[in-house]
Amino acid sequence: MLKSVEIARPGHPDKVCDQIADALVDEFLRRDPKSTVDLQVLGGHGMVMVAGTVDSKADFDAAKIVLQVYKEIGYKDEIEPFIHLERPSEDLSRVLVRGGTRGTTIAYGYASRETREFLPRALVYARAITRRLDDLREQDPQFNWLGPDGKVQVTMQGQKTVAVSLLAQHDVGVEPHHVQSQLLDSVVTPIIGQQEGVKIFVNSGGPFTLGGFEMGVGSSGRKILSDTYGGLLPSTDFGLSGKDPSQPPRAGSYMARFIAKQLVREEVAGNVFVKIGYTIGQVDPVFVEAVTGKGQDLSDLVKGRFDLRIESIVEFLKLRQPFYRRATQYGQFGHDGFPWEDPREEETVDISTEI
Repeated sequence: MLKSVEIARPGHPDKVCDQIADALVDEFLRRDPKSTVDLQVLGGHGMVMVAGTVDSKADFDAAKIVLQVYKEIGYKDEIEPFIHLERPSEDLSRVLVRGGTRGTTIAYGYASRETREFLPRALVYARAITRRLDDLREQDPQFNWLGPDGKVQVTMQGQKTVAVSLLAQHDVGVEPHHVQSQLLDSVVTPIIGQQEGVKIFVNSGGPFTLGGFEMGVGSSGRKILSDTYGGLLPSTDFGLSGKDPSQPPRAGSYMARFIAKQLVREEVAGNVFVKIGYTIGQVDPVFVEAVTGKGQDLSDLVKGRFDLRIESIVEFLKLRQPFYRRATQYGQFGHDGFPWEDPREEETVDISTEI
Protein backbone atom coordinates (compact mmCIF):
# COMPACT_ATOMS: atom_id res chain seq x y z
CA MET A 1 0.00 0.00 0.00
CA LEU A 2 1.26 3.46 -0.91
CA LYS A 3 1.75 5.95 1.91
CA SER A 4 2.05 9.57 0.83
CA VAL A 5 2.46 12.62 3.03
CA GLU A 6 2.75 16.33 2.30
CA ILE A 7 4.40 18.80 4.67
CA ALA A 8 4.35 22.59 4.31
CA ARG A 9 7.51 24.54 5.12
CA PRO A 10 7.36 27.21 7.88
CA GLY A 11 7.32 29.95 5.22
CA HIS A 12 4.18 28.67 3.51
CA PRO A 13 1.42 31.30 3.91
CA ASP A 14 -0.76 28.95 5.97
CA LYS A 15 2.13 28.04 8.27
CA VAL A 16 3.08 31.71 8.61
CA CYS A 17 -0.44 32.30 9.92
CA ASP A 18 -0.13 29.32 12.27
CA GLN A 19 3.11 30.70 13.69
CA ILE A 20 1.64 34.17 14.16
CA ALA A 21 -1.37 32.63 15.90
CA ASP A 22 0.76 30.54 18.25
CA ALA A 23 3.25 33.34 18.91
CA LEU A 24 0.26 35.31 20.20
CA VAL A 25 -0.92 32.33 22.28
CA ASP A 26 2.60 32.06 23.70
CA GLU A 27 2.67 35.74 24.65
CA PHE A 28 -0.70 35.55 26.39
CA LEU A 29 0.43 32.46 28.34
CA ARG A 30 3.81 34.01 29.16
CA ARG A 31 2.11 37.02 30.74
CA ASP A 32 -0.94 35.22 32.14
CA PRO A 33 -0.83 31.38 32.20
CA LYS A 34 -4.59 31.23 32.83
CA SER A 35 -5.37 33.02 29.57
CA THR A 36 -8.07 31.53 27.36
CA VAL A 37 -7.42 32.20 23.69
CA ASP A 38 -9.26 31.27 20.51
CA LEU A 39 -8.10 33.29 17.51
CA GLN A 40 -7.66 33.00 13.77
CA VAL A 41 -5.12 34.63 11.47
CA LEU A 42 -5.65 35.50 7.81
CA GLY A 43 -2.85 37.01 5.75
CA GLY A 44 -2.03 37.89 2.18
CA HIS A 45 -0.83 40.59 -0.19
CA GLY A 46 0.40 43.05 2.41
CA MET A 47 -2.30 42.49 5.04
CA VAL A 48 -2.64 40.33 8.17
CA MET A 49 -5.90 40.11 10.16
CA VAL A 50 -6.07 38.62 13.64
CA ALA A 51 -9.56 38.04 15.07
CA GLY A 52 -10.89 36.01 17.96
CA THR A 53 -11.88 35.84 21.60
CA VAL A 54 -9.46 36.24 24.50
CA ASP A 55 -9.91 36.30 28.26
CA SER A 56 -6.60 37.36 29.79
CA LYS A 57 -4.90 39.82 32.10
CA ALA A 58 -2.06 40.12 29.57
CA ASP A 59 -1.63 43.45 27.82
CA PHE A 60 0.82 43.77 24.93
CA ASP A 61 1.15 45.02 21.35
CA ALA A 62 -0.18 42.14 19.24
CA ALA A 63 0.66 43.94 15.99
CA LYS A 64 4.32 44.04 17.01
CA ILE A 65 4.30 40.25 17.48
CA VAL A 66 2.78 39.80 14.01
CA LEU A 67 5.49 41.87 12.35
CA GLN A 68 8.27 40.22 14.35
CA VAL A 69 7.21 36.68 13.42
CA TYR A 70 6.93 37.51 9.72
CA LYS A 71 10.43 38.96 9.66
CA GLU A 72 11.90 36.08 11.71
CA ILE A 73 10.55 33.58 9.21
CA GLY A 74 12.63 35.32 6.56
CA TYR A 75 10.37 37.74 4.70
CA LYS A 76 11.28 41.34 3.94
CA ASP A 77 8.10 42.68 2.32
CA GLU A 78 5.93 45.07 4.34
CA ILE A 79 2.68 43.88 5.90
CA GLU A 80 -0.02 45.78 7.80
CA PRO A 81 -1.62 44.03 10.81
CA PHE A 82 -5.27 44.46 11.80
CA ILE A 83 -6.13 43.17 15.28
CA HIS A 84 -9.65 42.55 16.58
CA LEU A 85 -9.84 40.52 19.81
CA GLU A 86 -12.92 40.43 22.06
CA ARG A 87 -13.80 38.83 25.37
CA PRO A 88 -15.74 35.52 25.29
CA SER A 89 -19.53 35.61 25.36
CA GLU A 90 -21.39 35.16 28.64
CA ASP A 91 -22.74 31.81 27.40
CA LEU A 92 -19.23 30.41 26.95
CA SER A 93 -18.07 31.88 30.26
CA ARG A 94 -20.83 29.98 32.08
CA VAL A 95 -19.63 26.72 30.50
CA LEU A 96 -16.10 27.38 31.72
CA VAL A 97 -17.24 28.20 35.25
CA ARG A 98 -19.00 24.82 35.43
CA GLY A 99 -15.80 23.09 34.37
CA GLY A 100 -17.33 21.94 31.10
CA THR A 101 -15.47 21.34 27.88
CA ARG A 102 -15.24 24.43 25.66
CA GLY A 103 -16.05 22.77 22.37
CA THR A 104 -17.10 19.64 20.51
CA THR A 105 -14.40 17.71 18.72
CA ILE A 106 -12.78 14.33 18.09
CA ALA A 107 -9.08 14.12 18.94
CA TYR A 108 -6.79 11.50 17.42
CA GLY A 109 -3.41 10.14 18.44
CA TYR A 110 -1.06 7.59 16.94
CA ALA A 111 2.32 6.03 17.61
CA SER A 112 4.30 3.30 15.88
CA ARG A 113 7.51 1.43 16.53
CA GLU A 114 8.44 2.00 12.87
CA THR A 115 10.89 4.84 13.63
CA ARG A 116 12.66 6.30 16.65
CA GLU A 117 10.18 9.21 16.45
CA PHE A 118 7.34 6.68 16.88
CA LEU A 119 5.86 7.91 13.58
CA PRO A 120 5.43 6.48 10.06
CA ARG A 121 8.65 6.58 8.02
CA ALA A 122 7.20 8.59 5.13
CA LEU A 123 6.22 11.34 7.55
CA VAL A 124 9.66 11.34 9.19
CA TYR A 125 11.36 11.62 5.79
CA ALA A 126 9.13 14.50 4.66
CA ARG A 127 9.77 16.45 7.84
CA ALA A 128 13.51 15.76 7.68
CA ILE A 129 13.69 17.13 4.13
CA THR A 130 11.70 20.19 5.18
CA ARG A 131 13.97 20.90 8.14
CA ARG A 132 17.14 20.35 6.10
CA LEU A 133 15.98 22.95 3.57
CA ASP A 134 15.64 25.51 6.35
CA ASP A 135 18.90 24.52 8.04
CA LEU A 136 20.78 25.09 4.78
CA ARG A 137 18.98 28.37 4.10
CA GLU A 138 19.75 29.73 7.56
CA GLN A 139 23.23 28.32 8.20
CA ASP A 140 25.03 27.72 4.89
CA PRO A 141 26.01 30.82 2.83
CA GLN A 142 26.05 28.67 -0.32
CA PHE A 143 22.27 28.33 0.04
CA ASN A 144 21.38 31.95 0.82
CA TRP A 145 19.37 31.98 -2.41
CA LEU A 146 16.74 29.74 -0.81
CA GLY A 147 13.52 31.33 0.44
CA PRO A 148 11.35 30.10 3.34
CA ASP A 149 8.26 29.00 1.37
CA GLY A 150 7.57 25.57 -0.09
CA LYS A 151 6.24 22.05 0.39
CA VAL A 152 7.60 18.51 0.50
CA GLN A 153 5.77 15.35 -0.51
CA VAL A 154 7.10 11.84 0.08
CA THR A 155 5.47 8.64 -1.17
CA MET A 156 6.55 5.20 0.05
CA GLN A 157 5.50 1.62 -0.58
CA GLY A 158 6.46 -0.44 2.41
CA GLN A 159 10.06 0.50 3.22
CA LYS A 160 10.83 1.73 -0.31
CA THR A 161 10.65 5.39 -1.30
CA VAL A 162 8.62 5.71 -4.51
CA ALA A 163 8.56 9.46 -5.12
CA VAL A 164 9.79 12.74 -3.64
CA SER A 165 8.39 16.11 -4.64
CA LEU A 166 10.14 19.22 -3.37
CA LEU A 167 8.91 22.78 -3.88
CA ALA A 168 11.38 25.41 -2.69
CA GLN A 169 11.27 29.18 -3.03
CA HIS A 170 14.41 30.79 -4.41
CA ASP A 171 15.81 34.17 -5.42
CA VAL A 172 15.18 35.68 -8.84
CA GLY A 173 17.94 34.82 -11.31
CA VAL A 174 18.88 31.45 -9.84
CA GLU A 175 18.88 28.96 -12.71
CA PRO A 176 16.39 26.08 -12.41
CA HIS A 177 19.08 23.47 -13.08
CA HIS A 178 21.15 24.92 -10.19
CA VAL A 179 18.18 24.69 -7.82
CA GLN A 180 17.47 21.13 -8.88
CA SER A 181 21.04 19.82 -8.73
CA GLN A 182 21.87 21.51 -5.42
CA LEU A 183 18.73 20.34 -3.66
CA LEU A 184 19.04 16.85 -5.06
CA ASP A 185 22.64 16.51 -3.85
CA SER A 186 22.38 18.39 -0.54
CA VAL A 187 18.81 17.75 0.59
CA VAL A 188 17.17 14.70 -0.98
CA THR A 189 20.15 12.33 -1.15
CA PRO A 190 21.26 12.75 2.51
CA ILE A 191 17.73 11.92 3.67
CA ILE A 192 16.50 9.10 1.41
CA GLY A 193 19.84 7.72 0.21
CA GLN A 194 19.63 5.37 -2.80
CA GLN A 195 17.51 6.93 -5.53
CA GLU A 196 17.35 4.17 -8.11
CA GLY A 197 13.74 3.80 -9.21
CA VAL A 198 12.63 6.87 -7.19
CA LYS A 199 10.73 9.60 -9.01
CA ILE A 200 12.14 12.95 -7.87
CA PHE A 201 10.60 16.32 -8.68
CA VAL A 202 12.28 19.59 -7.69
CA ASN A 203 10.26 22.74 -8.50
CA SER A 204 8.61 20.78 -11.30
CA GLY A 205 6.29 23.71 -12.07
CA GLY A 206 9.19 26.04 -12.93
CA PRO A 207 10.76 29.00 -11.08
CA PHE A 208 9.35 29.77 -7.62
CA THR A 209 10.53 33.25 -6.67
CA LEU A 210 7.60 34.78 -4.75
CA GLY A 211 6.52 33.32 -1.41
CA GLY A 212 4.64 34.12 1.76
CA PHE A 213 2.03 36.86 1.64
CA GLU A 214 3.59 38.36 -1.50
CA MET A 215 2.60 35.25 -3.38
CA GLY A 216 -0.73 34.25 -1.89
CA VAL A 217 -3.18 34.11 0.99
CA GLY A 218 -2.79 32.01 4.11
CA SER A 219 -5.04 31.10 7.02
CA SER A 220 -4.29 29.51 10.38
CA GLY A 221 -5.63 26.02 10.98
CA ARG A 222 -5.57 24.90 7.35
CA LYS A 223 -2.42 22.76 7.56
CA ILE A 224 -3.71 20.40 10.23
CA LEU A 225 -2.33 17.40 8.30
CA SER A 226 1.17 18.94 8.34
CA ASP A 227 0.72 19.52 12.07
CA THR A 228 -0.36 15.97 12.85
CA TYR A 229 0.20 12.78 10.83
CA GLY A 230 0.62 14.04 7.27
CA GLY A 231 -2.72 12.70 6.05
CA LEU A 232 -1.92 9.07 6.85
CA LEU A 233 -4.42 9.06 9.71
CA PRO A 234 -7.60 10.93 10.61
CA SER A 235 -7.18 14.32 12.28
CA THR A 236 -9.42 16.68 14.20
CA ASP A 237 -11.39 19.07 12.00
CA PHE A 238 -10.08 22.02 14.05
CA GLY A 239 -6.61 23.47 13.60
CA LEU A 240 -4.46 23.45 16.72
CA SER A 241 -2.81 26.86 16.30
CA GLY A 242 -4.36 29.95 17.85
CA LYS A 243 -5.89 28.02 20.73
CA ASP A 244 -4.83 27.94 24.34
CA PRO A 245 -4.21 24.43 25.75
CA SER A 246 -7.57 24.16 27.49
CA GLN A 247 -9.32 23.78 24.14
CA PRO A 248 -10.28 20.15 23.31
CA PRO A 249 -8.62 19.98 19.86
CA ARG A 250 -5.27 20.94 21.39
CA ALA A 251 -5.35 19.18 24.76
CA GLY A 252 -7.16 16.13 23.36
CA SER A 253 -4.75 15.70 20.44
CA TYR A 254 -1.71 15.98 22.70
CA MET A 255 -3.10 13.49 25.20
CA ALA A 256 -4.12 11.02 22.50
CA ARG A 257 -0.58 11.13 21.11
CA PHE A 258 0.90 10.75 24.61
CA ILE A 259 -1.25 7.69 25.35
CA ALA A 260 -0.46 6.02 22.03
CA LYS A 261 3.28 6.63 22.41
CA GLN A 262 3.31 5.54 26.04
CA LEU A 263 1.66 2.22 25.20
CA VAL A 264 4.01 1.55 22.28
CA ARG A 265 7.02 2.49 24.42
CA GLU A 266 5.85 0.01 27.06
CA GLU A 267 5.55 -2.63 24.30
CA VAL A 268 1.84 -3.11 24.82
CA ALA A 269 1.65 -3.08 21.01
CA GLY A 270 3.72 -2.21 17.95
CA ASN A 271 1.36 0.61 17.04
CA VAL A 272 -1.64 2.19 18.70
CA PHE A 273 -4.39 4.48 17.42
CA VAL A 274 -6.38 6.51 19.98
CA LYS A 275 -9.61 8.44 19.45
CA ILE A 276 -11.27 10.66 22.08
CA GLY A 277 -14.58 12.49 21.63
CA TYR A 278 -15.58 15.64 23.53
CA THR A 279 -18.78 17.66 23.50
CA ILE A 280 -19.35 21.17 24.76
CA GLY A 281 -20.43 21.61 28.36
CA GLN A 282 -19.51 18.07 29.46
CA VAL A 283 -16.60 17.38 31.80
CA ASP A 284 -15.79 13.81 30.72
CA PRO A 285 -15.23 12.66 27.13
CA VAL A 286 -18.28 11.15 25.46
CA PHE A 287 -16.25 8.23 24.09
CA VAL A 288 -12.73 6.79 24.14
CA GLU A 289 -11.40 4.27 21.66
CA ALA A 290 -7.94 2.73 21.36
CA VAL A 291 -6.95 -0.07 19.00
CA THR A 292 -3.73 -1.69 17.82
CA GLY A 293 -2.74 -2.34 14.23
CA LYS A 294 -3.72 -5.98 14.75
CA GLY A 295 -7.21 -4.99 15.87
CA GLN A 296 -6.75 -5.49 19.62
CA ASP A 297 -9.13 -3.25 21.57
CA LEU A 298 -7.34 -1.28 24.30
CA SER A 299 -10.22 1.09 25.03
CA ASP A 300 -10.98 -0.21 28.52
CA LEU A 301 -7.28 -0.12 29.42
CA VAL A 302 -7.03 3.54 28.38
CA LYS A 303 -10.26 4.57 30.11
CA GLY A 304 -9.22 2.88 33.35
CA ARG A 305 -5.68 4.21 33.36
CA PHE A 306 -5.84 7.82 32.13
CA ASP A 307 -7.84 10.81 33.31
CA LEU A 308 -9.09 12.36 30.08
CA ARG A 309 -10.87 15.44 31.41
CA ILE A 310 -9.47 18.50 29.66
CA GLU A 311 -8.54 20.23 32.91
CA SER A 312 -6.70 17.09 34.04
CA ILE A 313 -4.81 16.84 30.75
CA VAL A 314 -3.67 20.46 30.95
CA GLU A 315 -2.29 19.90 34.44
CA PHE A 316 -0.77 16.48 33.75
CA LEU A 317 1.06 17.52 30.58
CA LYS A 318 1.85 20.99 31.95
CA LEU A 319 0.47 22.63 28.84
CA ARG A 320 0.28 26.23 30.06
CA GLN A 321 3.77 26.94 28.76
CA PRO A 322 4.73 29.32 25.93
CA PHE A 323 6.16 26.77 23.49
CA TYR A 324 3.45 26.56 20.85
CA ARG A 325 5.05 28.54 18.03
CA ARG A 326 8.00 26.15 18.14
CA ALA A 327 5.61 23.18 18.08
CA THR A 328 3.84 24.35 14.94
CA GLN A 329 6.92 24.70 12.70
CA TYR A 330 7.70 21.09 11.71
CA GLY A 331 4.71 19.13 12.92
CA GLN A 332 3.45 18.91 16.47
CA PHE A 333 4.50 15.31 17.12
CA GLY A 334 7.74 13.38 17.08
CA HIS A 335 10.06 16.06 18.47
CA ASP A 336 11.87 15.90 21.80
CA GLY A 337 11.22 18.53 24.44
CA PHE A 338 7.43 18.60 24.43
CA PRO A 339 5.51 17.04 27.33
CA TRP A 340 3.24 14.93 25.10
CA GLU A 341 6.40 13.26 23.74
CA ASP A 342 8.17 12.65 27.05
CA PRO A 343 7.92 9.21 28.68
CA ARG A 344 6.41 8.77 32.12
CA GLU A 345 7.13 6.07 34.64
CA GLU A 346 4.38 3.50 35.14
CA GLU A 347 3.39 4.76 38.58
CA THR A 348 2.87 8.34 37.39
CA VAL A 349 0.56 7.65 34.47
CA ASP A 350 -2.70 7.48 36.42
CA ILE A 351 -3.45 11.16 36.98
CA SER A 352 -6.96 11.02 38.40
CA THR A 353 -5.77 12.24 41.80
CA GLU A 354 -3.86 15.27 40.48
CA ILE A 355 -6.89 17.55 40.09
